[in-house]
Amino acid sequence: MVPPAPAVAAARWAGPTSRLASVSGEGILFGVAATSTRTAWAVGLTGRVGKPTTLIERWAGGAWRRVPSPNPVRGGTLYDLAVTSARSAWAVGQTGGVFGQRPKTLILRWNGTAWKRVPSPNAATPGSWLGAVAVTSARSAWAVGCACNGPSLKTLIERWNGTRWRLVPSPNPASGDSVLYGVAMTSGRSAWAVGCTGCLGAKPKTLILRWNGTAWKRVRSPNPAAGGTLQGVAVTSARNAWAVGFTGDPNHPGPKTVIERWNGTRWKLVRSPSLTGGATGRPAELIGVAAASARSAWAVGLRGRVFRIAKPSTVALHWNGTTWK
Repeated sequence: MVPPAPAVAAARWAGPTSRLASVSGEGILFGVAATSTRTAWAVGLTGRVGKPTTLIERWAGGAWRRVPSPNPVRGGTLYDLAVTSARSAWAVGQTGGVFGQRPKTLILRWNGTAWKRVPSPNAATPGSWLGAVAVTSARSAWAVGCACNGPSLKTLIERWNGTRWRLVPSPNPASGDSVLYGVAMTSGRSAWAVGCTGCLGAKPKTLILRWNGTAWKRVRSPNPAAGGTLQGVAVTSARNAWAVGFTGDPNHPGPKTVIERWNGTRWKLVRSPSLTGGATGRPAELIGVAAASARSAWAVGLRGRVFRIAKPSTVALHWNGTTWK
């Protein structure tokens, strides 16, 4: 299987038996969300990558503190979370280790007092995981990831209807091996999901799906000459959305940052600063993006080898309404 983008990042620093470091002592934090200057959540894993324990931390009272979270018998990893209020939050991921052979989807919910595991469906394949979640209300949320059947990868989308999570049909291009890494929504009738198709090949293609209130449809998205993968998406309105990722195949040196923008009609490639990517430079990729308005957005990622990093460095880009800096 191909683990979610954050899990790939984790593997760069730690092997299956390595110890990891975080604020709580040992672990990695993959996702963060906040509702105010006083309340924030972060999720990930602690312990060993081969059989981790779910990790959830909360910012309150000027400090980060670990909060008890359900942990499956096979262990569990949380990749992303979404928060709507002090009494409502979702976290998603998978059971088992980061590189487990037959993971199952894992969804936890915060009810204002405690985190509880919520039943989540799995595709009719040996493995399924969820890498991203988005929510707008107590009755509307989306989670996306991958249904893994050996070397075959298919998109996986689940929807919360206020009562339970259900699998929703999602497009799978003929090019095969398709994965979704990011999701964002503005309402129950509008959402975006991004990833790649032909993901295991040397030249994957960007994949963007749109929820129109009735069904998920593939939307045409531009591809760099070397191919591309999109790992994060953010939306502020029906006329403004961003998707970020990297060019080429992550298994080989040389990926460069990719940024695409939705203008209300179509997606277009947007120039991003040169980060010395390429065969002779340090590879660079973008993993996450957040947007406050049409004139302000942030994209973050890293420079260094994708699977074997020596002295990695952080990357942060800002959109000022005209250019990325």
